Amino acid sequence: MVRFSDLGVEPRLVEILREDGIIEPFEVQIETIPEAMQGRDVCCRAPTGSGKTLAFGLPLISRTAEAESKRPTSLVLTPTRELAEQIRKVLQPLARSAGLGVLSVYGGTPYKGQLRNLKQGVEILVACPGRLIDLLDRGALRLDDVGMVVLDEADRMADMGFMEPVCSILEKCSQDRQTVLFSATLDDDVAEIIDHYQKDPAMIGIGPEEVSMDSMEHLFWRVNSRGKADLSAYITEKCGRSIIFCRTRAGVDRLGDEMSDIGSSFTTLHGGMNQKQRDRSMQKFSGGRARVLIATDVASRGIDVTEVNCVIHYDPPDDGKAYKHRSGRTARAGSTGTVVSLVQRSQNRKYKRIQSEAGIRCRFTEPDVDILEEREFVLAPPMKFNGGSNSRGPKNNKRARRSRNSKQYRPSNRNDTR
Repeated sequence: MVRFSDLGVEPRLVEILREDGIIEPFEVQIETIPEAMQGRDVCCRAPTGSGKTLAFGLPLISRTAEAESKRPTSLVLTPTRELAEQIRKVLQPLARSAGLGVLSVYGGTPYKGQLRNLKQGVEILVACPGRLIDLLDRGALRLDDVGMVVLDEADRMADMGFMEPVCSILEKCSQDRQTVLFSATLDDDVAEIIDHYQKDPAMIGIGPEEVSMDSMEHLFWRVNSRGKADLSAYITEKCGRSIIFCRTRAGVDRLGDEMSDIGSSFTTLHGGMNQKQRDRSMQKFSGGRARVLIATDVASRGIDVTEVNCVIHYDPPDDGKAYKHRSGRTARAGSTGTVVSLVQRSQNRKYKRIQSEAGIRCRFTEPDVDILEEREFVLAPPMKFNGGSNSRGPKNNKRARRSRNSKQYRPSNRNDTR
């Protein structure tokens, strides 16, 4: 069995990992850590949830120099606030053992604390591109001393339109820097970064080249708009931990109100929430205190929540690529999952195009919940906290019981006239 010490990881870091029960490295860590430890540029194609954070985090901590005021020496760029916080929480206890500071900066939070911490001096900066550009424009920091840059979820940053700021940021870092890139796919935008900003990188591929659609059951159910919320509640009651994707913030809030009336245990996530609300929502879902996460596409990449049994496309994704990104929240780490698309009559053509782009071919059928595999889900006890919340639980179960007992979503012999 390969151990972290075999990969060149320092004993004090190995001990902290051991205390957390992390003994045996994952494949991405075995392949990446030795290359990065030697200071070589790395280009790694790997899916979310494969262990990337430690794959770049351990070499990052080992190779990071002490920082002066406003001059960090290592930088991690990431597309979303949630992922930035997730990375910071993993790196902080490891960095602390080496006497290094870690700071995460992203939009939607006050500048004051970020400016103060940068002035005091921090070695490892975990940042979203937009907020980092703002801080650079304010003169809050310089990147000349950054000797190692990690681009995490590079394809997602390209999807979100961050390529121009990412390139601008890289050009402000030390010319002799080490650049480590992780991406689920290596398409044209990501390939451009590899060509222009990496020097003879070690090319590593982990897992399939894209999200595998074969490990999921894909269902396309014809619905009308009035029954979608009840059907979604019924699906999640049977499937257990689930994510429901809506197109807009207003759509998330509207479905949340309906799910609250039904009596479902859920929480919401979208870009209109402040950071504390978003953190609380993710903690509630990942901690098992909510069965369902209702979200916009902000949650479709970069959030590592295990054992999601079902994904529901309440509103259609933009295209086949977005369908894969959303659907990839289930059937992870060798497990299986169910993906249900709720198709209104006006959306038939769009979903046919999405199927073609995603490389799947499925019939549009009437809803039939009896075919869904029943998965047990036991709610964790609620946590007490002060202040408001966007996370709501059941307030009455009468409508939910009516939904579960209804024959509406069981097979019938009706002729399909659509």
